[in-house]
Amino acid sequence: MSTYYFVIVGHNDNPIFEKEFSTVNKELRKEDHRHLSQFIAHAALDLVDEHKWKTANMQLKSIDRFNQWFVSAFITASQIRFIIVHDNKNDEGIKNFFNEMYETYIKHSMNAFYRINTPIKSPMFEKKSEIFGRKYLLS
Repeated sequence: MSTYYFVIVGHNDNPIFEKEFSTVNKELRKEDHRHLSQFIAHAALDLVDEHKWKTANMQLKSIDRFNQWFVSAFITASQIRFIIVHDNKNDEGIKNFFNEMYETYIKHSMNAFYRINTPIKSPMFEKKSEIFGRKYLLS
């Protein structure tokens, strides 16, 4: 069983986009971990900000751990933070997922009708995140 919570966080620590990926069907899930995942991701923001100044890499890998949950992060060139809260190690898959989502985010942010640092409500962006999540995180 694998669970991933992906969130894009803006400049003011505001969530821009969030998505959950899981190998367990929603009907079979006994409890919803979304609120816990949001809490863990928000608590890790300070660590992400600390780590981004210590390395030139955009990919920060696993920067925090809370019980069985790991936190991995990616910083864009414009300082938008991608965070994944996950319960198993999958560094290569997470790296590929971050790179694909970064490319998708860049294309979306170049849209003249999108204002940077505002919530992403595009169905195509959602669909692409779902495709990349299944391809890199759940396979």
